[in-house]
Amino acid sequence: MSTVLETEEHQALRAAVAALGKRYGRDYTTSVVRDGAHPRELWAEAAKLGYLGVNLPEEYGGGGGGMAELSIVLEELGTAGSPLLMMVVSPAICGTVIARFGTETQKRQWLPGLADGSLTMAFGITEPDAGSNSHRITTTARKDGEDWLLTGRKVFVSGVDIADATLIVGRTEDARSGRLKPCLFIVPRDAPGFGRSQIDMELQAPEKQFELVLDDVRLPADALVGDEDAGLLQLFAGLNPERIMTAAFGIGMGRYALARAVEYAKTRQVWKEPIGSHQAIAHPLAQAHIELELARLMMQKAARLYDDGDDIGAGEAANMAKYAAGEACVKAVDQAVHTLGGNGLTREYGLASLITAARVARIAPVSREMILNYVSHQSLGLPKSY
Repeated sequence: MSTVLETEEHQALRAAVAALGKRYGRDYTTSVVRDGAHPRELWAEAAKLGYLGVNLPEEYGGGGGGMAELSIVLEELGTAGSPLLMMVVSPAICGTVIARFGTETQKRQWLPGLADGSLTMAFGITEPDAGSNSHRITTTARKDGEDWLLTGRKVFVSGVDIADATLIVGRTEDARSGRLKPCLFIVPRDAPGFGRSQIDMELQAPEKQFELVLDDVRLPADALVGDEDAGLLQLFAGLNPERIMTAAFGIGMGRYALARAVEYAKTRQVWKEPIGSHQAIAHPLAQAHIELELARLMMQKAARLYDDGDDIGAGEAANMAKYAAGEACVKAVDQAVHTLGGNGLTREYGLASLITAARVARIAPVSREMILNYVSHQSLGLPKSY
């Protein structure tokens, strides 16, 4: 892919991460999944090289960059066949929220560890009865003296088994209006009343998915991140990076699948010429490449707006980037499998498992339909439909 729009520093980062990813690759990820393990070696090496915390402030051990740099890291690892899904959660969502809104104590407690990979944080927002509608979240926190008591349920929370804590989106009651408002709490993994159970997924990924039950989990006052009255602002400060990083995840996966298909189409001969010489094979692959490039441009725009502090502009661009990347990823994977024919469904070529994985970029963290709702209402000014 062309990198002429990127700075020399970004091009160097991209090349360095690509080299790291190449040393691990798809076989590494496949073996980790097969063994029911976690990609600890890759996570540790990426952390040691400064890639995990590239977006976090330098004074807390990070690289002092932003989402532009972090998205490059995840995209290139994905392109090598070894994406780290927890990068979306730990440094991008949780690290960003704590860096922007956390107390000095919270920053010193968490950011250096999130940057060097020694600490990991999960993120819990989705509930069984509140999927896309975050206004229906029922996990609530109530005051008990100086402490908070947190009660509720969360589903599809990635990596809770390896996370030192989970950033939970709950709601507190506004004393003036009586309405519930969103707030963010850091819940340690060993907190009494904090239970988890693994969700049985068809998805072949190292990161496991969990349902959480919070039964009057007692938290100290300083478990609350930021200002109790600025919940939505803080929440969306984490959700925009999540969308940008999901776009990077999808683009990386799409690029990986496309590269395998192109390699196959150059060498596979059925008649006299390689199958890649036939337009029925070549044109769909070219279209997939174009759509991945376009998605990347929107991802770069979203990252730039976010890093420049334009949260509103970044919100629109991040949603569009996530939508475009999800569609491009699914199309690239589908076309790659189709290009290989029967070989596309074998374990040897490693593409079949991506059919399920590619859907993640369409479904999570927000469905394409909700993004279309957002764009039609927020961007086009059409009446709200939900």
